[in-house]
Amino acid sequence: MEEIKKEIPMTVWNWIVTWFIMAIPVVNLIMLFVWAFSKKTKISKSTWAKALLLLALIGILIFLLIFVIGTSYMTIEKMAEM
Repeated sequence: MEEIKKEIPMTVWNWIVTWFIMAIPVVNLIMLFVWAFSKKTKISKSTWAKALLLLALIGILIFLLIFVIGTSYMTIEKMAEM
């Protein structure tokens, strides 16, 4: 059976520092990957970072889908004008 590890929860100060780091462009992406996949990161922060990365990926995919559909529609409209 797996041994259940007790972990000290993140403090308010830890979360405040985390959000300040998230406000720095580029550094925030790097730190999200570090927090998501590092073994030393607390489980709650790791799960939170993985969730944010997943949401970012979903947002990028939706943006690309809308972009492709929009450019295809504009191309069809231009061809119809010819």
